Amino acid sequence: MARKKQFKAESKRLLDLMINSIYTHKEIFLRELISNASDAIDKYYYEHAGHVSPDEFSIRIEANKEARTLTITDNGIGMSKEELEENLGTIAKSGSLAFKEQIEDESKSDVDIIGQFGVGFYSAFMVAKDVVVISKKDGEDMAYRWQSDGESGYTIEEAQMDSHGSQIILTLKEDTDNDKYSQYLETYELKELVRKYSDYIRYPIKMNVETSKIKEETKDSDKPEYETVIEDQTLNSMVPLWKRQKSQITQEEYNQFYKDHFFDYQDPQRVIHFSVEGNVSFTALLYIPSHVPQGFYNQDYKKGLQLYCKGVFIMDHAEDLLPDSLRFVKGLVDSQDLSLNISREMLQHDHQLKAIAGRIEKKVLSELASMLTKEREEYEKFWKEFGINLKFGVYNNYGMDKDKFQDLLLFYSSKEQKLVTLNEYVNRMKEDQKEIYYVSGKDVELIDKLPIVQTLKNKEFEVLYLCDEVDEFVMNTLMNYREKTFKNATQGDLDLNTEEEKKELEKTKEENKDLLEFMKESLQDKVSEVKLSNRLSEDPVCLTAGEGLSFEMEKVFANMPGDNPMGEMKATRILEINPDHPIFATLKDLYAKDKEKVKEVADVLYDQALLIEGFPIEDPIAYSRKICELLVDNHK
Repeated sequence: MARKKQFKAESKRLLDLMINSIYTHKEIFLRELISNASDAIDKYYYEHAGHVSPDEFSIRIEANKEARTLTITDNGIGMSKEELEENLGTIAKSGSLAFKEQIEDESKSDVDIIGQFGVGFYSAFMVAKDVVVISKKDGEDMAYRWQSDGESGYTIEEAQMDSHGSQIILTLKEDTDNDKYSQYLETYELKELVRKYSDYIRYPIKMNVETSKIKEETKDSDKPEYETVIEDQTLNSMVPLWKRQKSQITQEEYNQFYKDHFFDYQDPQRVIHFSVEGNVSFTALLYIPSHVPQGFYNQDYKKGLQLYCKGVFIMDHAEDLLPDSLRFVKGLVDSQDLSLNISREMLQHDHQLKAIAGRIEKKVLSELASMLTKEREEYEKFWKEFGINLKFGVYNNYGMDKDKFQDLLLFYSSKEQKLVTLNEYVNRMKEDQKEIYYVSGKDVELIDKLPIVQTLKNKEFEVLYLCDEVDEFVMNTLMNYREKTFKNATQGDLDLNTEEEKKELEKTKEENKDLLEFMKESLQDKVSEVKLSNRLSEDPVCLTAGEGLSFEMEKVFANMPGDNPMGEMKATRILEINPDHPIFATLKDLYAKDKEKVKEVADVLYDQALLIEGFPIEDPIAYSRKICELLVDNHK
């Protein structure tokens, strides 16, 4: 009988930590054991380079429901008695790490060694009450059997094994209310775990699977008979799509991979597949979806890329690999240079992630710029779905990244009557034009009818129509583009008049200052000023905002949910009157005859200006009555 030995490293307490604290998900035990088997085969292949073919190797999984055992077998290099003692008897002593250091010293870079910490094996005790390892070292005659329950130490004794390699036999724990260990004996569950975590292990992972098959002798019968047969199936694809040469991958293969792995029913709009060599080397396979993903704007939506290390799946949503502005991008990153923590679930060094994230952001933005330049129609399709995210990129982080995004922005143009870039707008500006004019509103049709827009169009100025709530934040963050400042055309003085027009307007203002002051007083604190303006061409009045908060920003703050102090902020209101409109002549006439009527007309004009700007009026019933009264009086 073999003598029981104790673990060398603070034994029970440290093993409890390994089993209960390091790993978040119990299911990754299979990933760890398969990775260890792959490492063992790598070592054998390296030792016998030139004398063996990769086709000779495999990893086999076998489930026995009656015995509640799960067995993982490889034909790798195997372990001697001393190596079993050292690698499995001493927690966190890793043969893989030592081997990796050895081949690095010998400048061998074509072998991926996944395990580096020597604790992956102990994840088996999360699901197993007893673990047996039978191993035969390559070149030795004797095999050895290591066994432990994970608590009271381990035994090592001689055993029989036909060829080199290792066999790990897990006797699974009994099911509890919280943990169903029996699931790891089900074929469908094992296949799914291999596909999820170990699909790209370079050696075939095989398993005997029961399938139904038509009996040969009944194939031509109207009622064929079926029989259950055992087939040897390979569960993993072995060669990751992203590690193949791009020239050897069809668009259909890219699209199918996307739909299978990221659960979309439509083809992606764009595929970005590239590799980077350097301090942190990696391969990325990225997709720009053709439509907004379901739940994209919910708080529960998880951004991020799938992360692999040497083909082994590490995590599903590596958020740090994507800025929020590019959260729509789906895909994966595979790097051989990541420093993982001992559970292989998290990364230890942010600088590696930051380096990868920086290259990914640069590549995606470069691809979008290329699409904008060379495939405008495709870019506009993308913009319709995800343009709001690029706008977010402008004002996020206090505008630190605005230069990255400003040339990718699109806005509807009054001149072109389609989406244009800021660069296109500036290239068309009038020679003496100093500002980029924009107007915000609910939609293009409503903005196009605004009085100030008509005036600017009549003067042959191009106007950008801003229809998203974030647009004014974007303009305020950008401040200028190619040394041209942005100007809200509904705010402040536009300085569009000639010197002669300015003098004429100033003369009219002076002649009617008493009327204008009377109207301001009659409107009380509703407006800060009533003035004449050349801003209008055909319309009688308009409402403009003073410097500072614009009307659209006021609406945005007012619509914010919850207890929002910003919702109380109001833009300064200025009522502007067209001196060339018949209404002004009427006001002058009434001011000389009936000042009370001037008050009524001023109220009506103010309410009209509110409606034009998309604001509700305080008393619609009173407004309606005043309109009717004025119509009746006019008829008399």
